[in-house]
Amino acid sequence: MSGGKKGKTKPKKKCCKSTPRCKRCPIRMLAEGRLAPEDAKEIFAKARNRKQAKKAHLDIPGG
Repeated sequence: MSGGKKGKTKPKKKCCKSTPRCKRCPIRMLAEGRLAPEDAKEIFAKARNRKQAKKAHLDIPGG
């Protein structure tokens, strides 16, 4: 028996650049609208993540 709860999926702190993107990828979550703007601002403050989001043609909130 598993006693785990199903909760909100937390994004990874950085994109692993895998293809296809994993379910916790911040870029995928942003594209699907599942990433809160305050979380996106924190995650995409890093240059590597901004570069990956730009490559995916996504607008970064607050960035």
